Amino acid sequence: MDADLRLEAQLDRAAALCEARGARLTGIRRDVLQLVLAAPGPAGAYELLDRLRAKRAAAAPPTVYRALEFLQEQGLVHKIERLAAFVGCVEDHAHNAQFLICRTCGQVIEMEDSALTEALAAAARRVGFTVARATIEAEGVCAACAAA
Repeated sequence: MDADLRLEAQLDRAAALCEARGARLTGIRRDVLQLVLAAPGPAGAYELLDRLRAKRAAAAPPTVYRALEFLQEQGLVHKIERLAAFVGCVEDHAHNAQFLICRTCGQVIEMEDSALTEALAAAARRVGFTVARATIEAEGVCAACAAA
């Protein structure tokens, strides 16, 4: 499937997920999600704002931040705190994500390891805590950079 068609399919899927949850993927939210999904890697809010202004000249930082907040609430983007950047994730279910961040090239790999999620939940239970949602970020060196 061509990249543009795949992107449109992801956006349509996101709109359907929002609708099923009683939320609305407005035009601006869809535009911001499209920019996140089309980015070659994690994208910061101001990078997204610069790209958004090509389509919506009057776009301002609060516009992007509100859209990103909505997209996070809907589980359509993840924020990578270490990078203050966002990656797309159009899934039908909320999940706990783990991110591996390469210090050398900046590549970010998203994974969903249920054993890691359960280990965190078990450790939290031991201290009387219930984990509702978790994002784990680990820094290191990717295979390509390690081989170089």
